[in-house]
Amino acid sequence: MAGMPVVEALQGDPARLADPTARNRPLLALCIGDRYGIGPELVVALLAVQSGDVPARILVVGDPDVFMRAQRTVGTRLPLQEVASLAAAAATDAPIAFLPRPFAAGVEPLGRVAEPSGREILDTLHAMAQAAKHGHIQGLVYAPLNKQAMKLAGHPTGDEFDVLAEAMPGSGTAGVINVLGRIWTVRVTSHVPLRHVADLVTEEAILAATALLDRTFAAHHGRRPRMAIAGLNPHAGDGGSFGMEEIEVIGPAVARAAELGFAVEGPVPADTAYVQAARGRYDGIVTMFHDQGQIALKAVGFGEGITLSAGLRVPVTTPSHGTAYDIAGQGIGKLDGLRLALEVCGKLSLAGT
Repeated sequence: MAGMPVVEALQGDPARLADPTARNRPLLALCIGDRYGIGPELVVALLAVQSGDVPARILVVGDPDVFMRAQRTVGTRLPLQEVASLAAAAATDAPIAFLPRPFAAGVEPLGRVAEPSGREILDTLHAMAQAAKHGHIQGLVYAPLNKQAMKLAGHPTGDEFDVLAEAMPGSGTAGVINVLGRIWTVRVTSHVPLRHVADLVTEEAILAATALLDRTFAAHHGRRPRMAIAGLNPHAGDGGSFGMEEIEVIGPAVARAAELGFAVEGPVPADTAYVQAARGRYDGIVTMFHDQGQIALKAVGFGEGITLSAGLRVPVTTPSHGTAYDIAGQGIGKLDGLRLALEVCGKLSLAGT
């Protein structure tokens, strides 16, 4: 999927946003992200070309000064209806509306990690979690955030998933899924030191991750996925030559998953699982740790994939790339990731997942 620079988004016609059937659609909050990164301009550019493919209404949430600056960067002015509150946004039939959330932080200079943006991010995420809990929104999409900024603002991990999982837990297991094209991946462990991974890879954790990927993929695609469960060690342990986790933990988890009705194979060597998925053998991969999946996906399509926080009160998506401080304000960011995030969140919110 080719990237679309922000500067080319000016060819879009905002008038196409009108849709008389919008009032029957779920409402997605679209947060503009870190004010010092590329998020705000990506949001503006995407809305300028959005052609109504998303099966949902969109509520843009952010500081109006930052949003106006982003419109100047992109060179367009979006005709959005402004609403005074989340309750008002939920009641409107506008296909796209704007909820201003002024925040006491400077707009300039761009391209930096800063504590004020971290405070704004945390404040916005907590507000959106409350909106989800009260039924005002049915999905949340956010432009790129910065974990270091969130840590500077006082959050212990700087991980937005931790913020959202605590603020709006779902009824079952929650976790992070990555989507790139037709390949979906889930992690058994995530943001933990590599030295701790082997101890955290348990049969229960593998089964929980497998179930999460299965039901989320099915809600989006209308069918259950074929999944590879990756090994932890090189060559999936090579029969115990390079570690026993595949024999003692992962293999039994694969067998149990198959007994429960999941379409799984494994343990599959992680370095070949993605090759086979790209050739169509698998729809999803259950990875054992963060970089096992992230490096493969980003090498194939950096900027095109998304991160999906699944199993929460509402679906939450974001581009898998970062704030790109080095190009903030230049209008050259790619829209692929944010576009996919909006589409996936819309479909999942419509499915009630």
